[in-house]
Amino acid sequence: MNRRRWVAGTAALIAAPRVAMAQEQRLRIGLTAVILADQAAFLARWADYLSQRLGVKVTFASRDQYQTVHDLLNNGQVDAAWTCGYPYVRFQSQLQLLAVPLYLGQPVYQSYLIRPLGAQAPSAVRGWGDMAGKVFAYSDPLSNSGWLVAQGELAAAGLSHRDLKRGFFAHGHRNVADAVASRLADAGSIDGYVWETMRLQGMAGAMQTEVIWKSRLHAFPPLVASASTAPSRLEALQQGLLGMSNDDAGRALLKSLNLDGFIAGQPAMFDSIRQLARSVPGAGVPA
Repeated sequence: MNRRRWVAGTAALIAAPRVAMAQEQRLRIGLTAVILADQAAFLARWADYLSQRLGVKVTFASRDQYQTVHDLLNNGQVDAAWTCGYPYVRFQSQLQLLAVPLYLGQPVYQSYLIRPLGAQAPSAVRGWGDMAGKVFAYSDPLSNSGWLVAQGELAAAGLSHRDLKRGFFAHGHRNVADAVASRLADAGSIDGYVWETMRLQGMAGAMQTEVIWKSRLHAFPPLVASASTAPSRLEALQQGLLGMSNDDAGRALLKSLNLDGFIAGQPAMFDSIRQLARSVPGAGVPA
């Protein structure tokens, strides 16, 4: 019996490093919904592409809210996350920047204010000053383009969310477009890249809405990792993302995302979002 216990214990000690090594050789990326009808199939192709080039198993974990994605990152359940510029500046001390996408050749995008297509009634929303007494669709409480920008613009118009008839979170930019298109909301705040990509793909939410205002340019939503993760653990992932524009398979994946590539990026790129967050009460970014 003692010999059996000794053999079992020895086997467990030998197996433990193998298990740790297997975990070390896997990379998990958290993200919110990708703007594609075939999201699961696309993420499988992207994971396979990165796995082959990195020599490790890459998987994606998709969630509905940025906070849930950050919870996965904080708990060590994912190694990296594709997040938004607002949570990046809000939690910057806990994060390290991995990559920033290039859209139309630049690492920037805009927030759009949209309304139902052809809304010409006297009560139709024509700008932020018309939002009093209206129903408004936000994307996510941690979205720059889908919440933070809207708070800044409402304040500039002398309004706040309390002046709305109702405001609600659609939990996803595509859902904001769909809510406005179906007239569940009089207007909505949406990521301009998402709206343009939906329109490019002929999605109803974009085809049945129209843009009535565009924000200034802000840094594009980045990929990040926990500040406590060793850089050597993530170097291959960063290089894999930055190298996607260098081969046909990577360019095909980027085309599906309506992106041109990735750059390493710098924290200072997000200063406009940081300044905006500092001006919005309760945004969680101290002055």
